[in-house]
Amino acid sequence: MTHESATVIATYSRRMRLRLASGKEVDARIKGKRIKPVCGDRVVAEPIVNEPDWLITTITDRENELTRPNVRGQVEILAANLDYLIVVAAAEPKADWYIVDRYLCAAEIMNIAAAVVFNKIDLDTDAPSTAAELANYARIGYDVVQCSAKQGYGVADIERLLKGRFAIIVGQSGVGKSSIINHLVGDATQRTSAVSDKTGEGRHTTVNSVMIPLPGGGSVIDSPGVRDYAPALESSTIAAKGFREITAAAQHCKFANCRHLREPGCAVKAGVEDETISARRYESYKRIVNLTEQLSDGRYT
Repeated sequence: MTHESATVIATYSRRMRLRLASGKEVDARIKGKRIKPVCGDRVVAEPIVNEPDWLITTITDRENELTRPNVRGQVEILAANLDYLIVVAAAEPKADWYIVDRYLCAAEIMNIAAAVVFNKIDLDTDAPSTAAELANYARIGYDVVQCSAKQGYGVADIERLLKGRFAIIVGQSGVGKSSIINHLVGDATQRTSAVSDKTGEGRHTTVNSVMIPLPGGGSVIDSPGVRDYAPALESSTIAAKGFREITAAAQHCKFANCRHLREPGCAVKAGVEDETISARRYESYKRIVNLTEQLSDGRYT
């Protein structure tokens, strides 16, 4: 039996679409229930005799994983082997900067670069507040782009950031991720072929995630929009690693195990007081600590 290396480029529940090392794309099923490939996974697959489908037999070791807790508090893996994350916020629906922070926290834990894209700037009725938030993200080292996907403004800046990278675009539902991607790849580009359903029930149309090659090089995973998001952290003590400015200030805390909540001699709290650390970002950090503790205690609903 021929085994080939492949990359998962779309997921449809228990079915996948693969790009083989040769560049050919095939539909695939999963061997057993123990492996759960996600978009971006590098896998080993083999053709199924007398069928067009292939069978995924192995997932190779992942470089990183984008995670979230599911409704039962278990870790759900959304994508793997990324080297860049773009989180999109917008004027409509109103930007939730706490969700932006949670995605950036995930990127930090994954040890990958990230960008904040603010879309629909032509509709922004709270421009001073938006500018202050974006300026803070830029100050702590994130790539920041303001754009209007509807008008095409700023999309070239996003294209430059994505060139040669394997990225994911995430954000709230309705912020315009699909519009941005359409500009990047061209409206006429068919994103992915539907995976055939050989059971006679028709063709799968609901795509969990899909990887789209970019004309200028690199590729991007288009993920479904969310109402909320949080990274699945092993413990609340890891949360500080998800905030660059807190990690930097923590080196000057009185206690090495300072959690930056109620401890004396905390350089992070001092930074919030003298406004070198955003009070809103600090609140974001505390919310992630609290959420992670709720999850570990089984109190998450």
